[in-house]
Amino acid sequence: MLVKKLRLQRGWSQEQLADISGLSTRTIQRLERGENASLETLKSLASVFEIDVSELSQHYLINSAEEPIMQHDTQLTYEEAKAIEQVKELRGFYIHLLIFLVMIPAAWIFNLTATPKVLWAIWPTLGWGVGLIGHAIGVLDIPFIFGAEWEKKQVEKRLGRKL
Repeated sequence: MLVKKLRLQRGWSQEQLADISGLSTRTIQRLERGENASLETLKSLASVFEIDVSELSQHYLINSAEEPIMQHDTQLTYEEAKAIEQVKELRGFYIHLLIFLVMIPAAWIFNLTATPKVLWAIWPTLGWGVGLIGHAIGVLDIPFIFGAEWEKKQVEKRLGRKL
């Protein structure tokens, strides 16, 4: 869990950490699930994260039976987990926007060169545009539409509490 926290603080993907550390992506995934690690693996990660090996070994200690002894203070806080989820959602929106900005102009170019008398490209533009606006409203937390205050009111309403 500590490895995931350190990796996310730096904004690295599992693949990037694997490349930088010289470890496999599978090893990174194993560590992030809380499985044990060899001393060489911990040394490699400590070097990458510029921390002491003992700091990592506190969280991934291996006893004589080769079983991990996990410290439970490495869990992500609620705020950290929420921030990570928001960043993932924002990334998804930016990917959606990028694909829209590539595909819609391509559709218009194709439409205007192949069948200029029939403007069919307006339909995917409108449909996808509405979907993109909906995605933006959900991810960008636009305050006047379905924002945090609206959510709070709805939760309180469903719990039968007065505001």
